[in-house]
Amino acid sequence: MTYLFTQFASEAAEATNPVKALGIDVKLLVFQIIAFALLTWLLSKYVFPVLMKAVDDRQARIDESNAAAADAAKQAAETEEKLAKLLKQARTEAADIVTTAKEEAAGMLAKSEEKSKVQAERIVAAAHESIDKDVLAAKKALHNETIELVAQATEKVVGKTVTATVDTQLIADSLKAVKA
Repeated sequence: MTYLFTQFASEAAEATNPVKALGIDVKLLVFQIIAFALLTWLLSKYVFPVLMKAVDDRQARIDESNAAAADAAKQAAETEEKLAKLLKQARTEAADIVTTAKEEAAGMLAKSEEKSKVQAERIVAAAHESIDKDVLAAKKALHNETIELVAQATEKVVGKTVTATVDTQLIADSLKAVKA
């Protein structure tokens, strides 16, 4: 490696032209500058516009996608809010329905109890009426038996059979005497 540096330094000392001392060919340098300028012009004329258009289109699509994503996020938030409102409303309506159903059930229960009380009162009244009829029938039966017993007792006391008219008269007189 030292040899390379020494040889380069010896060639630089021998050359009087600093460009030649660096190992640059002027003709070749001019040709390279013209080729570079021509290549730059061709690229800027034909390649860069197409490339820039593709980059711009891609950037536009990315911006559209970002805008669409922002819109979708906004719509999702709005939909979520609407859903929350609907759920709240549905829960409120459900609570109202349950309350109404409980009130209706309580009303129906009260009506049923009232009907049961009325029916029980009717049954009790019918039973009282039946009992009153039975008591009246028992009193009549007892009265008739009493009359027969009195008639039989009278026959034994008097010693003779009394007709029904006389018997009835005697019984009536006896009952008046007992009541007084």
